[in-house]
Amino acid sequence: SRSWPCLFPQHGAGVKHSRPIFLADWQQELAERWPDRLVKGLLQSDGCRFINTGRSGWSHPRYAFSNVSTDITSIFCTACDRLGLRWTAAFPKSESAAVSIYVSRKADVARLDELVGPKR
Repeated sequence: SRSWPCLFPQHGAGVKHSRPIFLADWQQELAERWPDRLVKGLLQSDGCRFINTGRSGWSHPRYAFSNVSTDITSIFCTACDRLGLRWTAAFPKSESAAVSIYVSRKADVARLDELVGPKR
Protein backbone atom coordinates (compact mmCIF):
# COMPACT_ATOMS: atom_id res chain seq x y z
CA SER A 1 0.00 0.00 0.00
CA ARG A 2 1.16 3.54 -0.63
CA SER A 3 0.06 4.50 2.90
CA TRP A 4 2.86 2.61 4.67
CA PRO A 5 5.35 5.51 4.50
CA CYS A 6 2.77 7.79 6.16
CA LEU A 7 2.07 5.35 8.97
CA PHE A 8 5.63 4.13 9.43
CA PRO A 9 8.10 6.73 8.18
CA GLN A 10 10.94 4.52 9.48
CA HIS A 11 10.08 1.93 6.84
CA GLY A 12 12.49 1.91 3.94
CA ALA A 13 14.82 -0.07 1.78
CA GLY A 14 17.70 -1.93 3.35
CA VAL A 15 18.43 -3.05 6.86
CA LYS A 16 17.21 -0.77 9.64
CA HIS A 17 20.54 -0.49 11.47
CA SER A 18 22.23 1.02 8.39
CA ARG A 19 19.79 3.92 8.00
CA PRO A 20 18.54 6.57 10.41
CA ILE A 21 15.53 5.63 12.50
CA PHE A 22 13.62 8.46 14.15
CA LEU A 23 10.15 9.16 15.42
CA ALA A 24 7.94 11.41 13.32
CA ASP A 25 6.48 14.39 15.17
CA TRP A 26 3.18 12.63 15.83
CA GLN A 27 5.00 9.51 17.04
CA GLN A 28 7.20 11.64 19.32
CA GLU A 29 4.07 13.17 20.89
CA LEU A 30 2.72 9.69 21.62
CA ALA A 31 6.07 8.53 23.00
CA GLU A 32 6.16 11.50 25.36
CA ARG A 33 2.56 10.98 26.44
CA TRP A 34 2.82 7.20 26.99
CA PRO A 35 6.45 6.17 27.53
CA ASP A 36 5.23 3.16 29.52
CA ARG A 37 3.45 1.73 26.49
CA LEU A 38 6.47 2.36 24.29
CA VAL A 39 8.80 0.58 26.73
CA LYS A 40 6.37 -2.32 27.02
CA GLY A 41 6.15 -2.72 23.25
CA LEU A 42 9.90 -2.47 22.76
CA LEU A 43 10.59 -5.02 25.50
CA GLN A 44 7.99 -7.39 24.09
CA SER A 45 9.56 -7.17 20.65
CA ASP A 46 13.32 -7.01 21.37
CA GLY A 47 13.67 -7.54 25.11
CA CYS A 48 13.50 -10.08 27.89
CA ARG A 49 13.33 -10.51 31.64
CA PHE A 50 15.78 -12.98 33.12
CA ILE A 51 17.45 -13.93 36.38
CA ASN A 52 20.96 -12.56 36.65
CA THR A 53 23.20 -14.73 38.84
CA GLY A 54 26.56 -14.19 40.46
CA ARG A 55 29.41 -16.46 41.48
CA SER A 56 28.69 -16.07 45.18
CA GLY A 57 25.20 -17.49 44.75
CA TRP A 58 23.12 -14.33 44.43
CA SER A 59 20.36 -13.98 41.86
CA HIS A 60 18.17 -11.03 40.88
CA PRO A 61 15.70 -10.39 38.07
CA ARG A 62 16.82 -8.05 35.31
CA TYR A 63 15.46 -6.70 32.04
CA ALA A 64 17.46 -6.52 28.84
CA PHE A 65 16.72 -4.77 25.56
CA SER A 66 18.95 -5.44 22.54
CA ASN A 67 18.92 -4.00 19.05
CA VAL A 68 21.57 -3.47 16.39
CA SER A 69 20.15 -0.02 15.64
CA THR A 70 21.57 2.54 18.04
CA ASP A 71 18.69 4.84 17.06
CA ILE A 72 16.17 2.30 18.35
CA THR A 73 18.11 1.70 21.56
CA SER A 74 18.23 5.47 22.02
CA ILE A 75 14.42 5.64 21.70
CA PHE A 76 14.19 2.91 24.37
CA CYS A 77 16.61 4.72 26.70
CA THR A 78 14.76 8.02 26.32
CA ALA A 79 11.47 6.33 27.23
CA CYS A 80 13.14 4.75 30.28
CA ASP A 81 14.45 8.18 31.29
CA ARG A 82 10.91 9.59 31.09
CA LEU A 83 9.77 6.84 33.44
CA GLY A 84 12.64 7.50 35.85
CA LEU A 85 14.20 4.08 35.23
CA ARG A 86 17.96 3.68 35.51
CA TRP A 87 19.60 1.74 32.72
CA THR A 88 23.10 0.70 31.71
CA ALA A 89 24.46 -0.07 28.27
CA ALA A 90 26.74 -2.84 27.06
CA PHE A 91 28.30 -1.96 23.74
CA PRO A 92 29.32 -4.68 21.29
CA LYS A 93 32.82 -5.25 19.96
CA SER A 94 31.63 -5.07 16.36
CA GLU A 95 29.23 -2.77 14.54
CA SER A 96 27.10 -5.68 13.37
CA ALA A 97 26.29 -6.79 16.93
CA ALA A 98 23.46 -5.51 19.09
CA VAL A 99 23.73 -2.87 21.77
CA SER A 100 22.24 -4.24 25.00
CA ILE A 101 20.47 -2.03 27.53
CA TYR A 102 19.93 -3.42 31.04
CA VAL A 103 17.52 -2.35 33.77
CA SER A 104 18.78 -3.99 36.95
CA ARG A 105 17.90 -1.99 40.06
CA LYS A 106 15.33 -3.76 42.23
CA ALA A 107 12.86 -0.84 42.25
CA ASP A 108 13.19 -0.34 38.49
CA VAL A 109 12.66 -4.05 37.77
CA ALA A 110 9.56 -4.01 39.99
CA ARG A 111 8.24 -1.00 38.06
CA LEU A 112 8.82 -2.76 34.74
CA ASP A 113 7.11 -5.87 36.11
CA GLU A 114 4.04 -3.68 36.73
CA LEU A 115 4.20 -2.11 33.27
CA VAL A 116 5.21 -5.02 31.10
CA GLY A 117 3.84 -8.11 32.79
CA PRO A 118 4.65 -11.58 31.51
CA LYS A 119 5.59 -12.05 27.87
CA ARG A 120 2.83 -13.88 26.02
